[in-house]
Amino acid sequence: MGRYVIRRLLQMIPVFIGSTFLIFLMVYALGDPVTAFFGDRRPDPATAAAIRHEYNLDKPLWQQYLIYMGKIFTGDFGTAFNGEPVVDLMARAWPITIRLALLAVFFQAIVGITLGVLSGLRRGRALDTSVLLATLVVISIPTFVMGYLLQYLFGVNWNIAPVSVSAAAPLDELILPAIVLALVSLAYTTRLTRTSVSENARADYIRTAVAKGLPGRRITVRHLLRNSLIPVVTFLGIDIGNLMGGAIVTERIFNIQGVGYQLYQGILRQNAPTVVGFVTILVIIFLLANLLVDLLYAVLDPRIRLA
Repeated sequence: MGRYVIRRLLQMIPVFIGSTFLIFLMVYALGDPVTAFFGDRRPDPATAAAIRHEYNLDKPLWQQYLIYMGKIFTGDFGTAFNGEPVVDLMARAWPITIRLALLAVFFQAIVGITLGVLSGLRRGRALDTSVLLATLVVISIPTFVMGYLLQYLFGVNWNIAPVSVSAAAPLDELILPAIVLALVSLAYTTRLTRTSVSENARADYIRTAVAKGLPGRRITVRHLLRNSLIPVVTFLGIDIGNLMGGAIVTERIFNIQGVGYQLYQGILRQNAPTVVGFVTILVIIFLLANLLVDLLYAVLDPRIRLA
């Protein structure tokens, strides 16, 4: 196990370098951040040159990238064009988005897996048909439509949830945004679990367990569920990063000043240091989530050995 983890961490290095360089290239090479900083005004050449020198924009792109990566390992993600360190923006935004994403993953995993198992065990019955129809409706409705609809129903019409989230973003105010964020992923989790459970329920090892007279609950939990959750865990692990990156729409609807809000502002104003810094952290989260998923395989299925 230890050798496997070390090998996977070493494999992450070229992936991290390639991903961050591609992001850096798209942000810095496909536009002029200094011109975007001044908006409609035409910058004075001397002032523009001074800003480019301050942010190392007057150097070749590969050299800019090396300087940036060298600073990252010291905890310096650069300075936004408004003079505020990107680390300070992260310190405010990441805790909010992490709470939101964890709530969404919790809701997605608990409800999605439960509905998927019940539907898979009753394939072709009324419950299965109802679950499939409900998940199809959820998948068909865009997130921004569902978000505004639930915001109106729960926040305006019924007044049981806040319409917008305060700057501190306490957990009770994040419940409705987390549900909105997780709904589409929950539908996919339900369908994936349902398919996996229904297929494994007809497997030979399940028939053998039934023939031996094992209790139905033990067969479902120890044998059927553990094997059926392998593809679901893969999806959930990948979806953690997707939820954090995809929170832009949800955070805009509920006025949550998290990662999505900072990325939106950074892209809108072409604030390159902010965009590159936040996306770099997202890349790290994706890589660690995939490593965690691989490690969970050995827990769910003892036949899998990580070497």
